[in-house]
Amino acid sequence: MTTATVEAPTSTPAAGTPGRRSNRWLVFAGRRAVRLVGSLWVLVTAAFLMIHLIPGDPVRAALGMTATLELVQARRTELGLDNPLWQQYLDFLKGLFTGELGTSTISSLPVSEVVGERLPATLELAGLAFLVALAVAIPLGTVMAALTRGGRRRGGELAFTSVSVLLAAVPEFLLSVLLAYVFGVQFGWFPVAGREGPASYVLPVLALSIGPAAILARIGRVEMLSVLGADYVRTARSKRLPSRLVYMRHALPNALTATLTLGGLLLSALVAGTVLVENVFAWPGLGSTIVQSIQQKDYPVVQGIVLVYGAGVLVINLLVDVLLAVLDPRSTIKEG
Repeated sequence: MTTATVEAPTSTPAAGTPGRRSNRWLVFAGRRAVRLVGSLWVLVTAAFLMIHLIPGDPVRAALGMTATLELVQARRTELGLDNPLWQQYLDFLKGLFTGELGTSTISSLPVSEVVGERLPATLELAGLAFLVALAVAIPLGTVMAALTRGGRRRGGELAFTSVSVLLAAVPEFLLSVLLAYVFGVQFGWFPVAGREGPASYVLPVLALSIGPAAILARIGRVEMLSVLGADYVRTARSKRLPSRLVYMRHALPNALTATLTLGGLLLSALVAGTVLVENVFAWPGLGSTIVQSIQQKDYPVVQGIVLVYGAGVLVINLLVDVLLAVLDPRSTIKEG
């Protein structure tokens, strides 16, 4: 008698298994990396062409009309502007990989040195403003959701919505001027210029954080109201858990996904907003430097700062995508 042998079926990772999740994360990370590299290449190319598309001679504009032709030509040769465009582009890319962003046409200092001196001040300002916005928006949105849940306190909801919309609509430049005039000039509580001591941070940080905090508070309230109506929250309430535990353990972590995602996107706008705020408060960061360089026609410095701002925005957007994927792994399914 012959005995039939039955081969065991080959097992494949099912959806939700570690192997499947690992593959999904690899695809997600790969696509995000390709997108980042492509965006960086477009940014670098646009920044390089910026100088060459500007009408006139940037060296002549920087040295002034009284500079001799010999001086202008020597300066062009020193900066490599006499080389063919393709060679300048390759030299530019090579410099980026070695940390060289060019040379200032005004001070003759390396652009990387200029950026390195001013970047910490901008990062401090943007980072503090972002933390203040989150620290105000998340508790405020949560409290307003708890107070207005189920259609209660219509007056408070209307006041909160009106004030938050108004604050979010005020431009950073106008808000900076108002804060400087009221709290710096009229009351004299805080300095209105410079970066000397903790008090000098108050007004520029407020000018940058008020708008994002108002937007995030509104989004946080809406998300919290949605979460409070979910089945698992009603189940937690039916077990007579303390309200503090219901909000902190069950509601808040689930409501933070959209708030933090939007917060990361607002961080990009907040970094760009430092340009205006720094100029109002004479803050020694990249924002005031790029405006000064534009006025002086110091285009290599402008080019380097544009690269730093653009790369910062791209990296922030990448971090937002990763954070969203960590908080909500289902968002990577479409990527796979």
